[in-house]
Amino acid sequence: MIAFAAIQHELRYYVPMAVAEFSAPWSRTLRRLTTFSVALLLTLALAGVLLGPRQSLVWRMAMVGAPLVVLLFALAFMVRGYVLTESRIEVRRLGWSTVLPFAGLAAVTGEPQGLRGSLRLFGNGGLFAISGWFWNRRIGRFRAYATDPERAVLLRYRDGQQVIVTPHDVQHFIIRVRNLAGLP
Repeated sequence: MIAFAAIQHELRYYVPMAVAEFSAPWSRTLRRLTTFSVALLLTLALAGVLLGPRQSLVWRMAMVGAPLVVLLFALAFMVRGYVLTESRIEVRRLGWSTVLPFAGLAAVTGEPQGLRGSLRLFGNGGLFAISGWFWNRRIGRFRAYATDPERAVLLRYRDGQQVIVTPHDVQHFIIRVRNLAGLP
């Protein structure tokens, strides 16, 4: 019994316990873009299988392999939700998480227009998520892990980094993050 308590105590330092979980609902636009993109990519792959020369490796790689790789790559980076622990925000992906620490966090604010007018520098603008590096006049350069632009929450770090996330309950998320990070 004592050994089990010691192991449980040790695990607490390595596996942060979830304090709150927030889903990442998809906007209507994201659903439409994803549906259209998946249909297009699968149509390209199917056309490559049915219409192309059977012996051409280049054709098969371009028409079948490339659309499937794009689809699987985007699927792996899907934003499924957000988990708050005592020390960080975990952006849940498909089988893994991206960690946003509370250390260095300076402000957390709601930005319902945060993604509007943004220029994508590098990333995905609508296949299973809106994620990557973006820029706009109001915010400047930022990283996005989003699914619904109307629910944008901006995390500003002391080192100048900025991140936008889109939890289902924006106000509750902001309050919980401010409390856990010790922000006013």
